[in-house]
Amino acid sequence: MLTKNVESAMNDQFQQELQSAYVYLGMSAYAESESFPGMAEWLRAQWDEELLHAMKFYTFIVDRGSLVEFKTLDAAPNKYESVLDVFESALDNERKVTKSINELYELVANEKDFASQAWLDWFATEQVEEEKSVGQIVDDLRRVGGAGEGLYLIDRALGGRSTGDGGA
Repeated sequence: MLTKNVESAMNDQFQQELQSAYVYLGMSAYAESESFPGMAEWLRAQWDEELLHAMKFYTFIVDRGSLVEFKTLDAAPNKYESVLDVFESALDNERKVTKSINELYELVANEKDFASQAWLDWFATEQVEEEKSVGQIVDDLRRVGGAGEGLYLIDRALGGRSTGDGGA
């Protein structure tokens, strides 16, 4: 059984993962509207991955004998200045999720909830991959600038990732 503090924090993280998914779907809508189908596909795959993360929290909360809470999600932005703005926002989003995971990890360590701590190891490692992946895209977009064939090539490369492939 989770302590009340850990149960509340796990539910907050469940909501954070759902919110993150929602944000990625809004980003995908923007990419679609700007005729970047590859980027839109990558962002939808990220949406799918964030939903999987949320479901991991859902299952863990239930498995520990606690109740899952469903909180209101904020509206997801779907208007950006550019695709660079989209991916810079995605990187900020991933850093926010990392901070939240780290705070949750600290809480379960302080509560001596070793099962939760061991379970969260995967998320801590996953966030390193998430930030690296999005950070590389930001670097590539900055390198090629806002137009031209470089942007086209990045869009094509990102289109190679599909939903359900399990990785960033």
